[in-house]
Amino acid sequence: MTHRLTAQNGAPISDDQNSLTAGARGPVALQDWHLIEKLAHFNRERIPERVVHAKGSGAYGTFTVTNDLSQYTIADHFQQVGKQTEVVVRFSTVGGEAGSADAERDPRGFAVRFYTKNGNHDVVGNNTPVFFLRDGIKFPDFIHTQKRNPATNLKDPQAMWDFWSLNPEALHQVTILMSDRGIPASYRHMNGYGSHTFSMWNNNGERFWVKFHFKTQQGIQNLSNEQADKLKGIDPDHAQRDLYGSIQDGDSPRWTLYLQIMPELDAEKYDINPFDLTKVWPHKDYPLIEAGVLELNRNAENYFNEIEQAAFAPSNLVPGVGASPDKMLQARLFAYADAQRYRIGANYNQLPVNCPHASQANHYQRAGAFAGTACPYHGDSKESGVNYGPNTQGGPEQSAQYAEPPLRLSGDLDRYDRFAEENFAQAGDLYRLMDESQQQALADTIAATLSQVTVEVQQRMLAQFAEADAGYAERVQQAIAKRS
Repeated sequence: MTHRLTAQNGAPISDDQNSLTAGARGPVALQDWHLIEKLAHFNRERIPERVVHAKGSGAYGTFTVTNDLSQYTIADHFQQVGKQTEVVVRFSTVGGEAGSADAERDPRGFAVRFYTKNGNHDVVGNNTPVFFLRDGIKFPDFIHTQKRNPATNLKDPQAMWDFWSLNPEALHQVTILMSDRGIPASYRHMNGYGSHTFSMWNNNGERFWVKFHFKTQQGIQNLSNEQADKLKGIDPDHAQRDLYGSIQDGDSPRWTLYLQIMPELDAEKYDINPFDLTKVWPHKDYPLIEAGVLELNRNAENYFNEIEQAAFAPSNLVPGVGASPDKMLQARLFAYADAQRYRIGANYNQLPVNCPHASQANHYQRAGAFAGTACPYHGDSKESGVNYGPNTQGGPEQSAQYAEPPLRLSGDLDRYDRFAEENFAQAGDLYRLMDESQQQALADTIAATLSQVTVEVQQRMLAQFAEADAGYAERVQQAIAKRS
């Protein structure tokens, strides 16, 4: 009896012999996550705190389908109304260290793992539908500005605003971060988003572009600057305490999952680049389609083993859900799994929280840290003596029926200027959606740190605010003047 060949997350592999290339003679695509996983694991076969999202909380629960999406995807966890799939979710702040306060003004990580019968599917997003960047090549630079200054070891407003002033694509996310939604009151009272554009495909081989939206059923609640400052001193772990306590008391938090779905060919004619992470898709063009309900109802028994060692990665994809040309996503497909290999070890997916609970992992990766760790969900499964494929020794075999449809590409291989994209319209739209008190609170929050930087940086930022909305710039300028 032969077993199907899978990746470490248990997802079946359709082709283990050929890399994903742009044309028969073209270059290899970075999004070939199976190739990257094989090479990165091989590099570590011979025998620290997360760089970002270090402070976090998490719990287990279920996802229940309320709307069969089989017309869009072959992914089993999005089909058959009433079907339940086990999940684990981790929430986090982004920039702070493991001992930092939960009430910081910072995006919140919102990572969901579906333990499906075809492997683990991770949606690794934030509580915002957009991000500061559209190209992963800038991610290390951005995070350096959010961390401590290498000389003073203090947080650095000059670096933060200097970077943003030179990268106007960040303005949309900056406006969200500095708004009233910049400090969620708890993890239960915020939305979650996959943020990136992903793909789905159905049994007919039709591809759709997709965005994930987890809408809180508890309602949105946020903290003011004054409330957050007090809470950081009174209880720096308030969000962890709130999540654990609510589940312990039987008050299970819930989110409704909605999808925005775009037919593949629409992307070629849509006026917004649908793969730009700094943009949202207007709901009037692609309305929300309900998919199901996410409920958290079980706390971890050991926080370190089950939450701290939880290793989420956008490359944990399953048949029916794939990547897109989103440049930030393309970079994260490699960076997140590689960070886990560095942080935990080459076989991190064999730890109980990371192994595929509902499917058996069969692959040819051997040795390295945690080698021999048995996934408790599948008993004492024995490896065959063969560690290469293909073979005639009864090793696992690829499953061609799970192949993603080919993606049509065009254009020259080049480094395209990310500054060519439009940066200000959606930030201006968001500003105009706010009432006057919200606009003033936004300006005051921005001025609190922007007033501490050089005049040159202030002027560059004011020019960006003016591009979004003249009133936006005027309010911020007045708020800075009050602090002078």
